[in-house]
Amino acid sequence: MGIERSLADRKGKQFCELPKETTTNNKSRKSRRRMRRSSSPLPVQKLYETCKKVFASSGTGIVPSSEDIERLQAVLDKMKPVDVGLSPDMPYFWTTSSQRTPPITYLHLYENNKFSMGIFCLPPSGVIPLHNHPGMTVFSKLLFGTMHIKAYDWAEAGAVNGASACVDTSSGTAPSRSVRLAKVKVDADFTAPCDSSILYPADGGNMHCFTAVTACAVLDVLGPPYSDPDGRHCSYYLDFPFTEFSVDRISVPEAERESYAWLEEREQPEDLAAVGALYEGPKIVETR
Repeated sequence: MGIERSLADRKGKQFCELPKETTTNNKSRKSRRRMRRSSSPLPVQKLYETCKKVFASSGTGIVPSSEDIERLQAVLDKMKPVDVGLSPDMPYFWTTSSQRTPPITYLHLYENNKFSMGIFCLPPSGVIPLHNHPGMTVFSKLLFGTMHIKAYDWAEAGAVNGASACVDTSSGTAPSRSVRLAKVKVDADFTAPCDSSILYPADGGNMHCFTAVTACAVLDVLGPPYSDPDGRHCSYYLDFPFTEFSVDRISVPEAERESYAWLEEREQPEDLAAVGALYEGPKIVETR
């Protein structure tokens, strides 16, 4: 989410510069080639190399092929906490009774203009508020713990006879509020080990909220990453039950109303406590 970019910027180049293959002498190059032939890459290196291929043509609104999606999902599904140097007893996952909003720690693994990789570490009750992923395909892998995910997609206009409206609050004294109708895609607890999830630019729950039921860690791969200059700005939302507002020409059968909600865009929540930390797991070697 947008936290990734801001925290990576705050920490500077220590998050973004990776060791590269260098040209030293024939002996060292031959040694590296022998190592590659004799051993498989570490899981996090394999993830990087797979992302590099899958997102080679990445851009706003471009979704990888179904074959590429399956390839990347297969790599993520096998990822374990130890593959990125994490365990549930690390300080990232501690909380105290004095903390109203437990801080979330973001570990930045890699980013270029095609894709990004990072890990969110959430202590119990930690929350990543409802936010979007404009024009992006996002893979999320829960490494350990239990997390509640609530996700929405914008409602299709034809399905509910209109999907966007400026709503006047029922009190008659408050100003109008600009809200948009969304369809609930996911509203459930997930416990590791479980398959990775995928969201798309217009499907799969592009707007989601994470709540830690227990301490948990989620590995995110975004393609392409957030970029304000390219129009991929992270927006945050409040959600309201469908019955909160009454809008002319927009109706949903009563039995389906719990599957819809009104979303109102908001500023980044002031109580969003997030910090960046240096990733200390197995290193990624950037290849050409």
